[in-house]
Amino acid sequence: MDRFSEYRIMWVLVLFDLPTETKKERKAYALFRKRIMADGFTMFQFSIYLRHCPSRENAEVHIKRVKSFMPELGDIGILCVTDKQFGEMEIFCNCKPKPPETPCQQLELF
Repeated sequence: MDRFSEYRIMWVLVLFDLPTETKKERKAYALFRKRIMADGFTMFQFSIYLRHCPSRENAEVHIKRVKSFMPELGDIGILCVTDKQFGEMEIFCNCKPKPPETPCQQLELF
C-alpha cells in the first residue's frame, strides 16, 4: 500500500462554539484555541480549525490531544476526512469558486 495515498492521509477538523460572555469563559476559549494551534491546527474559518496528518494513526493522536484540551462549557465537534475527500471540497469566496489550498509540507520524524 502506498504510504502517502490520498486515502491514507487524513485531515482533522475541529469545529467549536464556545461561550465568551464572562472573563472565565473568554479565558477558556483563548486557552483552547491556543492549545490546538500549538498542536499544529490552523484556522480554516472562524471556529473551524484543521490539521493535515500523514495517517489515521497520527490523526488519532491529535484527536486525543484535542479532547484533552476541551473546556467544560461549549460545543466541540471533531471530524476526520481523507485527503481525497478534503480535495473534493468546493470552496467559494465572495460567491466565486476558489481552489482548495495545498497543504504545507509537514515533516514526519521516524
